Amino acid sequence: MTDEEQARVQKYLREKFSNTDITLRERPQADGSVEVYIGEEFVGIIYKDDEDGDVSFDFNMSILEFDLPDMPGPGG
Repeated sequence: MTDEEQARVQKYLREKFSNTDITLRERPQADGSVEVYIGEEFVGIIYKDDEDGDVSFDFNMSILEFDLPDMPGPGG
């Protein structure tokens, strides 16, 4: 992913989610992808897909079960 693409995707995410704390950081071990952070918390990876000349950026966010909030049971 080029620096310009990274900046454009970061701007898009900040505007889409109304959150200027979103930053994209290079992954030295992998070309074509960047890490997504909100503040200092890692939240996912964006992969560049340019198959057949159609460019897209795929956001992959894993949510661990233990990170989910508890919900009240039925009726309460």
